[in-house]
Amino acid sequence: MDWQSESPELWAFLESLHRGDILSGTVAAIERFGVFVALDDGPAHPLFPGVGFIVIPELSWRQLDAPTDVVQVGQRVSCEFLQFDTYNAEARLSLKALEPDPLQAFADRTAVGQELRGTVEKKVSIGVFVDLGDGIVGLVPSREVYGRPAVSPVEDFEVGEEIAVVVTEIELPARRIFLSRPEVGRHEGVTSAA
Repeated sequence: MDWQSESPELWAFLESLHRGDILSGTVAAIERFGVFVALDDGPAHPLFPGVGFIVIPELSWRQLDAPTDVVQVGQRVSCEFLQFDTYNAEARLSLKALEPDPLQAFADRTAVGQELRGTVEKKVSIGVFVDLGDGIVGLVPSREVYGRPAVSPVEDFEVGEEIAVVVTEIELPARRIFLSRPEVGRHEGVTSAA
């Protein structure tokens, strides 16, 4: 569809937006692939329930089971404008851009070598994922992962078990946290920071 000629008002509105603009609206529809938002200052969309659209990863910094974990139809939201999707003639939005990044907050208050307590969330072939609270999850590798040596077999853990771990690395760009068991960490020269 040639949106520019079919919906000139919509096209003009979308072209007027700039990355970082804060837009408000109402959640118009929730789908498995994202959330449509009827923007307060925007025109109606000829095909979709709203001219704004939030993809699932832009809803929250935390992992979600469903979009309804964050928003409900009819809810008022404020979002950051990311880009103009010219193919669908919609404003791509981010709800999470207006919230502090919990991983950055974790990195700011946590030092490599610091000992923490967490709960075993999941056991997988590469290791054990440990919930450290506030939506932060780290990996205790069970074998060499990304060039790191093995620290503990997966069988040594039970899902739901609270364990002590040592932070061995925080990779903000990749959004990963690597952990070890305190016994292994001390042997590698990592000390506990209270």
